[in-house]
Amino acid sequence: MRKMSSIASLLYTSSFGGRGVSHYNKPFSNAVRSYSRLSSTKPPGLLVQYRKLIEQGKLQHDPYQERVALALGNLLGRLDQYEKDMEEYHEKLANWEKNREDERRKLLMEEAEQQEQEQQGDVWTSVNKYRRNLVERWMVRRKLDVEPGVGKWVSYLNREKKLDSLVGRRPTAPPAPKGLYIYGNVGSGKTMLMDMFYGATEGIVKHRRRLHFHEAMLKINEHMHRLWKNQVEEKSLQSNVSSWIMNLPFDMKVKEWLAAEERYKQEVQMKNILPAVADKFLVDQQADNRGASILCFDEIQTVDVFAIVALSGILSRLLSTGTVLVATSNRAPNDLNQDGMQREIFQKLVVKLGEHCELLQVGSEIDYRRLIAQSSIDRVQYFWPLDSNALNEFETMWCQITNQLGGQITSETIPVMFGRTLEVPQSCGGVARFTFEYLCGRPVGAADYIAVAQNYHTVFISNIPVMSMRIRDKARRFITLVDELYNHHCCLFCSAASSIDDLFQGTEEGTLFDLESFQFETEMEGTKLRRDVLAEGSVSSGGRPSGIVSMLSGQEEMFAFRRAVSRLIEMQTPLYLEGVEYLHPYFQSDSKNM
Repeated sequence: MRKMSSIASLLYTSSFGGRGVSHYNKPFSNAVRSYSRLSSTKPPGLLVQYRKLIEQGKLQHDPYQERVALALGNLLGRLDQYEKDMEEYHEKLANWEKNREDERRKLLMEEAEQQEQEQQGDVWTSVNKYRRNLVERWMVRRKLDVEPGVGKWVSYLNREKKLDSLVGRRPTAPPAPKGLYIYGNVGSGKTMLMDMFYGATEGIVKHRRRLHFHEAMLKINEHMHRLWKNQVEEKSLQSNVSSWIMNLPFDMKVKEWLAAEERYKQEVQMKNILPAVADKFLVDQQADNRGASILCFDEIQTVDVFAIVALSGILSRLLSTGTVLVATSNRAPNDLNQDGMQREIFQKLVVKLGEHCELLQVGSEIDYRRLIAQSSIDRVQYFWPLDSNALNEFETMWCQITNQLGGQITSETIPVMFGRTLEVPQSCGGVARFTFEYLCGRPVGAADYIAVAQNYHTVFISNIPVMSMRIRDKARRFITLVDELYNHHCCLFCSAASSIDDLFQGTEEGTLFDLESFQFETEMEGTKLRRDVLAEGSVSSGGRPSGIVSMLSGQEEMFAFRRAVSRLIEMQTPLYLEGVEYLHPYFQSDSKNM
């Protein structure tokens, strides 16, 4: 059993000078970010829930937020029936796919019998037929310059047409409710409202995921890597072929022909890998495919060409197959791609978002994270400047928390995506300590930060410098780190050279290279993944950095800085800290068993 109550008590008591937070009813973070998880009864409608939080003084009324809460509540009300409709549709689809596969194998068997009859026929007939075919193929190749594989392609298409007439076309999915694309300024409440909606969908929709941009891009890469690896090793092909072809009553040549036809079918399906990735993106591997699916996507952005091509392919497929999307972003869809990268592909995504999502702006200029912080007591988890007093307080806090957890400081290795690992220099009972240089001064990225955030509920980071565009690579990594610690609801202690507001001294110094673009290029993956997907988008990267890096404006960088500052401020408030023991993954397995 995790020491939830003792850890929580220590964090709040130590961080806020012994003063408890009992004067707050239910914590803001709990009520907003995971309402249904903490309530055993069915939660009220989203608009009712939002207004109740205002009455309790946990939120300030905002007409833009209220409009979004109303729209999300209306969407939630339509999901129950949509889930039932999609279950019926998937049942029909499963029957259709089974019947189509049965008929396809019958057609292959008929063609195989014809192949065998031709092989067993009169020798001279076969010789003459072979000569005629040879001459015909030679003449056709001279006239049309036919490429290898065209014969199989024609056979494949003819077979698909026959199957359409025998089984009928794929069943049509029921029309999906329109999702929402919520955009607005930093701290305006976009993520809060989306998380209220996501929490309320539990028990209503079977396939539901909540992803931040960094995690989504990593999962896309992971799925792509797995599919390509299976294709190269041909494991799935060998098992499928051996399961039914090798036991057929044909000679080996006919079996080889059947195997080649099966192989060609799989190659056709693998040529466009993004739809294949999308089909597995939301579905739990242990669950069946029936039912509706919802994707809550936080911070949609287009940081590089790969993001544009991958997001366009994945989201377009999901939306076309009935997934309901609720997304947040700092920008409206048309304003996402201000550098004009892959304009044609990006415009298709914009059109698709317009067709399947209602666009709603949270237009308030107020950063509500700051407002909450101003109404709270003084923050003492962020220690600055880097003088002896602040460093002593930081060290004292580390000792107090680790002593409460047993005091045994160890180093350990944690797993990271794609088979990599990360060394953690100091850790104790779900608490870890790093220097800024260790986490942000080395070639690490979002995958490493997600691993840290998932494994440790409390993170100490020391010696954070003032950041400017001169160390933009470290600044970008730090922003990504803050994003993931915030998304996983970690408790964060910092020692820094300046106050939070003065931490980022960015200036507009022309275009910037976003080094986070390289976070997917691990030794395990090689460079093939990104190059192949870029090639789908008519991008010739040639494997060079210039083909995959993002060319961002100083304004985009400052946007990210403001978001990080806003989140750092919220992470120091008692309202945020109370949610750690309820919302952090470290405690989830225990809370579910209680």
